[in-house]
Amino acid sequence: MKLLFIGDIVGEPGREAVRGLCRMLCERDGISYVIANGENIAGGNGLTLQTARELLAAGVDVITSGDHVWDQKDFVADIIREPRVLRPANYPPGTPGEGAIVWKREGLPPIAVLNLQGRVFMPALENPFTVADTLVQRLRKQTPIIVVDMHAEATSEKIAMGRFLDGRVSAVIGSHTHVQTADEQIFPSGTAFLSDAGFTGPQESILGREMEPVIRRFVTQMPQRFKVATQRVVLHGAVIEVDDATGRAKAIRRVAEPH
Repeated sequence: MKLLFIGDIVGEPGREAVRGLCRMLCERDGISYVIANGENIAGGNGLTLQTARELLAAGVDVITSGDHVWDQKDFVADIIREPRVLRPANYPPGTPGEGAIVWKREGLPPIAVLNLQGRVFMPALENPFTVADTLVQRLRKQTPIIVVDMHAEATSEKIAMGRFLDGRVSAVIGSHTHVQTADEQIFPSGTAFLSDAGFTGPQESILGREMEPVIRRFVTQMPQRFKVATQRVVLHGAVIEVDDATGRAKAIRRVAEPH
C-alpha cells in the first residue's frame, strides 16, 4: 500500500494545488490513502468547515492540523462536525475534536492517523511522547498501519518522536516549518521518517506569504499584514510504501509536484 502525505497547505493557492493534483497523483502513483496538513487552508490562518470539506472532496482522506487549528474562531465548534479533521492529540482532555482516527476505504485495509504537536518553542500542551505511547497502543489493536503527523518547530523533537515510535508506527512525518527536508529514511525497526514535508502553496514567497511585508517586519520590527502569495505553486509532501500486513515501511520518497 502507498500513502501520500501532503505538507502544510497554505491558503487558496494551496487548496487549488490539491484540487488539481491530488487525484492525478493517486492514479499515477497508486496511492491508497491521502493525509494532508491543513492548518493554514483558510486564508493562510486556520481552518473552516467549508475549506476542510473542499479538501476532502478533492481526495484527501484525513486532515491534520497544529498550532493554528483555532485561528478561525468558528472552527472551535465546527471541528466536531467533521471527524476526518484532527487537532493535536495532546491538547488537554475536554478540547473539542479528536487527535486520532482509524479510517477505511472500501476494499482496503484500514489506516490510523495520529496528530501530535511538539512543545519546544511551541504553545504548552500535554507531553506528546506519553500521549503517543498510550494512543499508539490503542490504535495498533485496530490496524498496524499508523501515520503520525508530528507538528513541531524543533527538528530534534521530531527525530526523537520518530525514534521513540520506531517499529510501532508506519511513518512519522514532520510538519509546521514549511521547508521540505532531505532526511527521508526508514529507521531500523521499520518506521519511515521525514523531518518536514514542506508546504503546499506559493514558493515565490517567504513560507507562503508575500515577501515584502515579511522583510519589512524583520527590518523595522513594525506590525505588517502577511498576505498569502500566489506565484509558483508546488505540492510538497511524501509518498510512503508500507506492508499491509505488518505496517512496516518499505520505502519513502519526497514529493515536489508543480501546479
